[in-house]
Amino acid sequence: MVIGWLRMGSWFTGSTSWGKDVVSSQVLQVAVAAYALASARKKRKWGGSVRGHITYDRERAAAAIRLENDYFGPNALYNEEMFHHRLSFSPKQKYVVAMKMLAYGSIVDALDDGQQYLRKPNAQELEHILAVNKARGFPGMIGSIDCMHWEWENCPSGWGGMYKGHKGKPTLILEAVATQDLRIWHAFFGLPGSHNDINVLQRSPVFDDLANGNAPPVDFTVNGNPYCMGYYLTDGIYPEWATLVKSISAPVSNKQQVFAKQQESCRKDVERAFGVLQAKWKILHGPTRLWKAKDLNAIMLACVILHNMVIEDERNVQLPTVGRNEWPGRDNPPLHHLVNIPSIDELIDAYSIIQDQSTARSLKSDLVEHMWTLYGSNSGPFARTTRQ
Repeated sequence: MVIGWLRMGSWFTGSTSWGKDVVSSQVLQVAVAAYALASARKKRKWGGSVRGHITYDRERAAAAIRLENDYFGPNALYNEEMFHHRLSFSPKQKYVVAMKMLAYGSIVDALDDGQQYLRKPNAQELEHILAVNKARGFPGMIGSIDCMHWEWENCPSGWGGMYKGHKGKPTLILEAVATQDLRIWHAFFGLPGSHNDINVLQRSPVFDDLANGNAPPVDFTVNGNPYCMGYYLTDGIYPEWATLVKSISAPVSNKQQVFAKQQESCRKDVERAFGVLQAKWKILHGPTRLWKAKDLNAIMLACVILHNMVIEDERNVQLPTVGRNEWPGRDNPPLHHLVNIPSIDELIDAYSIIQDQSTARSLKSDLVEHMWTLYGSNSGPFARTTRQ
């Protein structure tokens, strides 16, 4: 800066005729240099990075202290119940996440417990689910399965035809399996909205562990007949598979009416889970405005994981806690790891058993009789009480 002022002083004295009469060039250069040094030492008047911008004292330190006192202090303004209502998590959960970041020195994504909250049930958890569903009249039922559409407002124009289905707008599909407590045990997201539930099921990995021989065994008896595979409750669009039980669209007899009523009642578990998922996380309720399908997939899976965390905290279900290193073998396969890799012929045979229609019809017929025994008899738990 000083050199610039000196050059300017040299040009000024050399380009004017009256400057030599007033003061010599050496004196003027010294004066300009002195002014430049004084200006360089003087503190600038503005505090921002751009001249003229005004800075405000936002009291960030005081805000941090208020936040800690309001939520985590000994006399907190928001107690644990209010904290849970506002942020959906207990203070202990938030505290543990922060402590993990400090202790392990890594980002949140590298330390999260997402896999714990989005996986298939192990043997002990499956036993609990089967017991609950057996009490509801469906022995061998693992859960209910269905699909949900999420509108994609900023879908690229070139993909509009592929992602536009019966909704009339571009959507992405989430296939999920839920149980009575609304916990989601399976989530398959990302297929275009032009697919129907059958197309999604044929591309879904929901039966991969069963076909590979890595799923926990499910043995049960209905109406005196044994079965060796669990099943899901579905709506009418799904195919007749041995692992899927649909309702009866036009029931005629009393037995069929009783079965249809109970099946449709229990099948709504997954629809209730979708409703709670969208109500809790508003980003899933309205059209998404993001551009990349990868970002939408991350958002959906994050919401499902958070949904399961909230469900477990609210329901207070006493399910066994299994660590990542506590999966002993075939009954409890590790996450994203196949214990048994079958051959192509074995895989085809396994899927032929899963998709066997004769077993599906026999299972539904036995469930109709079993439900009538429970619901239609005077001694069953579902019997209608008669007024005297």
